[in-house]
Amino acid sequence: MADVFDKNKRSDIMRRVKSNKNKSTELRLISVFQQYHIVGWRRNYPVKGHPDFVFLEQRIAVFVDGCFWHGHDCRNTRPADNQEYWQKKRERNMRRDRETTALFESRGWRVIRIWECEFKDKNRAILLKKLEPLLAKDGSNE
Repeated sequence: MADVFDKNKRSDIMRRVKSNKNKSTELRLISVFQQYHIVGWRRNYPVKGHPDFVFLEQRIAVFVDGCFWHGHDCRNTRPADNQEYWQKKRERNMRRDRETTALFESRGWRVIRIWECEFKDKNRAILLKKLEPLLAKDGSNE
């Protein structure tokens, strides 16, 4: 279906659309935290770099990244229109992600980055492996 707006008008409209963060994936991670009795997290903690969750005592920052927006090629989905624009957008996001990770690590924090696709049942083992530092060592998580 053809767009009813010209390219400049559509660009102006899209520029005004503000993110609701990645709320659905964050809620899915909260559900995993609850299932595995992972406690001590804070959501939307006001710190430069804006991790989705922080564990202050363990000095762990958790980011939940959308696969398309942050450059994970699990689905190999690419928009047909404005390919160059979207590629540059993803590259900027990936560069910012690397810089943010380096910033936290330079402060002595551990960074965990979780991809959106890791919430699928078939990828549960990958997700749990990443969350190992947060799982209780006494086996009380199961």
